[in-house]
Amino acid sequence: MQIQDDLPGPVPGSTSTGDEPSSPESKSTGEDRASSQEHTKQAKEDAPLRESASSSSNSSATGTSKKEAEQSENIEESIVYWQGKDEVSDQLEVTKETLTQVMGLGESFDVDFREMAFGGRKTGLLFINSFAKDNIIQEIIKRLTYLTPESLSSGAVDAFFSCYIPHMQVEKIDKLSSVLNKVLTGNSALFIEGENTAIVMDTRTFPVRGPEEPSLERVVRGARDGFTETLLSNVALIRRRLRDPGLKFEVLQVGRRTRMDVSIAYIDDIVDKIQVESIRTKIKAIDIDGIPLADKQLEEAVVGKGWNPYPLVRYSERPDVVASHLLEGRLVLLVDTSPSAMILPTTFFDLCQHAEENRQTATMGTYLRWVRFCGILASLFLLPLWLLMVVHPELKPPALSFIGPQAQAKIPLIMQFLLVEFGVDLMRMAAVHTPTPLASAMGLIAAILVGDIAVKTGLFVNEVVLYMAVAAIGMFATPSYELGLANRLIRLFLLVAVAIFGAPGLVGGVTLFILLLTIRRSYNSSYLWPFIPFNAKALLSVLIRVPVLYAKQRPSFNKTRDNTRLKVKKEK
Repeated sequence: MQIQDDLPGPVPGSTSTGDEPSSPESKSTGEDRASSQEHTKQAKEDAPLRESASSSSNSSATGTSKKEAEQSENIEESIVYWQGKDEVSDQLEVTKETLTQVMGLGESFDVDFREMAFGGRKTGLLFINSFAKDNIIQEIIKRLTYLTPESLSSGAVDAFFSCYIPHMQVEKIDKLSSVLNKVLTGNSALFIEGENTAIVMDTRTFPVRGPEEPSLERVVRGARDGFTETLLSNVALIRRRLRDPGLKFEVLQVGRRTRMDVSIAYIDDIVDKIQVESIRTKIKAIDIDGIPLADKQLEEAVVGKGWNPYPLVRYSERPDVVASHLLEGRLVLLVDTSPSAMILPTTFFDLCQHAEENRQTATMGTYLRWVRFCGILASLFLLPLWLLMVVHPELKPPALSFIGPQAQAKIPLIMQFLLVEFGVDLMRMAAVHTPTPLASAMGLIAAILVGDIAVKTGLFVNEVVLYMAVAAIGMFATPSYELGLANRLIRLFLLVAVAIFGAPGLVGGVTLFILLLTIRRSYNSSYLWPFIPFNAKALLSVLIRVPVLYAKQRPSFNKTRDNTRLKVKKEK
């Protein structure tokens, strides 16, 4: 037999047999034969390993291509894609493989799957370590160590659930997608070998700041707490003020990927149930990948106001304001991660009211309300009226003859107004992004450049800067930030209309403005109520801050089921 030192078998193409004599040149010694047989044996032993490695490589490549080919739109589809069905598997290895593909187990450092054995049964604890509260999980694990095989004779899940998990908020879930959704919100899930049910425990804790007074709704006297970015904390702040058993908080999830918690709050025996059902249906019908910007995106998806600049919901960060609107029969939407609550339906006049008016006496509250109304009207119509009187001095009454620029500037008046408008907007945006220590310096620079140098160089006239400052103060005095921005846009529109068309432009612009507000509806409620449709009694309560004991009924436009606020004692 012909042997080569570096080959473990016969030379390819050789036809010699073991009986043939060997030539002197190819003669092998006994040691060479032993070495050859050793090589052959080793090659046969290595063959299955090479096949296994090749199979593993092909499997890995197939798994990679399968992962790249996945186009699931939600977690349910993803689980079905990898596991075949949306159920908790009774095998931990199958569950672990599904978690690897769906949740990134082993890739995301914050996704943890702790495998342990209790009572002779293998278990796996799935949790997000950035949400998990360590002391609660340690207490649960400590109690589970007392399990014995005899304790599990009647069923592992029932024994774990009923006796050995010392926690209040625990539930059994058999759908894997529901389990993962719970885990992604901060819960922990316990999987048990041989069981098709997982035990989900509420062990979450969120990074949260303390309740602080909202910067946009400050009051001289009153509560200093405001909403935070945690839904549960916001619900507690409302519950603290409304201890009514009829107060309901329904929770829905919005977004295929974000699964954002949205709560619908209302008082069951006061609110219009048709509005509740309409809101609930619209939220459930939202089919979007997510709403990471929380309440604003939810508003656009539910209210659907399109390009209308005026807000159709009222935002508030004060729990006392929200509680008072709930007592009026309104709906409130709370979105997790947002420190604001959406109140609807709302009206234009609701957006003009502030909590400070109700923290003072009725007389002072009425005075403050009128001052605020005057500021809002000035922010809308002061500049267009002044420009009209300057462009057409024949329209000025003799008593207002002093109105008008005493000197001419190098830039036309309309351009001066537009430049100052844009300058104020730039300063407002810069103030938001400027650190607090530099804010005063920025204000000083803006005052010197815009208020003094621009006038001295002849670019602006004094009256333009003066009236623009009054209009800006009126805008900043508007309680609703969104309403103030919308009024600024209308003011720009009226200024351009007056500059182009004069008096007809102002009349037509105001008419279109009122028509725009009239045709808008906030959930089947008139936006200009009680002015349109006219309701004298309700309009009086808008213009005057009525004392509490005089407000015996709730606003009628809410269509409340119980319209009485103050019960009248029956005479015996």
